[in-house]
Amino acid sequence: MTLALRMREQGHDVVVLEGARAAGGLAAPQEIGGYTWDRFYHVILQSDRDLLALLRNLGIDEPHWGVTRTGFYTDGVLYSLSTSLEFLAFPPLNLIDKMRLAGTILYASRVKDWRPLEKIPVADWLRKLSGKRTFERIWLPLLKSKLGENYRIASAAFIWAIIARMYAARRSGLKREQFGYVDGGYATVLKRFEKYLDEKGIELRTGSPVANVRDSGAEAEVTFADGSTARFDRVILTVPANRIGGMLPQLSHAEHEKLGRVVYQGVLCASLLTKKPLASYYVTNITDGWVPFTGVIEMTTLVDKKQFGGNSLVYLPRYLAQDDPFWKATDDEVRETFLAALERMYPDFRRSDVIEFRVARARDVLAISTLDYSATTLPAARTSLKNVFIVNSAQIESGTLNLNETVGLANRQAAALAPLLESREPAGAHV
Repeated sequence: MTLALRMREQGHDVVVLEGARAAGGLAAPQEIGGYTWDRFYHVILQSDRDLLALLRNLGIDEPHWGVTRTGFYTDGVLYSLSTSLEFLAFPPLNLIDKMRLAGTILYASRVKDWRPLEKIPVADWLRKLSGKRTFERIWLPLLKSKLGENYRIASAAFIWAIIARMYAARRSGLKREQFGYVDGGYATVLKRFEKYLDEKGIELRTGSPVANVRDSGAEAEVTFADGSTARFDRVILTVPANRIGGMLPQLSHAEHEKLGRVVYQGVLCASLLTKKPLASYYVTNITDGWVPFTGVIEMTTLVDKKQFGGNSLVYLPRYLAQDDPFWKATDDEVRETFLAALERMYPDFRRSDVIEFRVARARDVLAISTLDYSATTLPAARTSLKNVFIVNSAQIESGTLNLNETVGLANRQAAALAPLLESREPAGAHV
């Protein structure tokens, strides 16, 4: 949607073809317990310049900002890690381990040239900086919770991007994490965005999945899943890299091969609306391998509970490799597995307090920063086809996936593609 807006600002007529029934993708909302909020958890940082600029562009009020707390669940115990003193008192690590861990984070936050990190496996880099014990105790469980066994193919640039973003949140605040949200969540943003696109003359067609794109040299023909077709001067594909090959059979063997190198990590995310909070932490990191989810995100430690009638909204994400058998778990199986874990983690938790439990799944979420990613795997925006281009989140080469990076990517690629997308006769050409 941001890309469409920038294309329109360049003078093009634009049509957005969205396969889903509603716009928004990973930012799309859901209804839970009679309230509307995001399907997947999102938060705004004060350092999210591209996203904040877009919100201002759309006329959306300044986000509500708040200071959050961080929890850490390890060895069956929930600790607070929200202050320097709590970190110093953290029992699982000795003083030297803590110094090395803090030094790793500080060092990573000051790295400006991330490209050399692409040549180093993330495990090797963290083990060298933090030490074997801290790596095995803290980093490895966190890596596995996010990447599974795919941590073995990730580069050090992966963890650098995460540390850099979170450290920026502290620099731009009061040395505490300043997180923000918009009233109504991204449902508010998307509603305003759709209206804004319409005001700018941009057509948004939802429920229009694209099956195939062919370039004749003079134009591009789009074939939809229902067999109907439409013709455009230019087409920009924003779908995940692993879907592009099937949609663009005209690409060269080398292009197909390169797109196939992108490794995606997916996510299964449960949402719970409960009568009572679990704890007082926005995010609780987890290192115990028996816990079936990656972390606990208590959205209502940040978002005013009035948005949910005084109830608490909790997210339980589990990041999955493409071949993970847990994809086959039914919603009921996920519910039983996750609630049993919550009962074990939080003695005061009661299933009777759960108002509604929902499960969302997305397979192609995070393009893993593998070794030499930018040189060997990063998808090019320009294809061998004259009228077909690619802009997707796999092109985020120096950041981690979030809405700010996505909007920033759209801004950068729109500017880069401008010379290739000059308006041509007849007037009214579509992109």
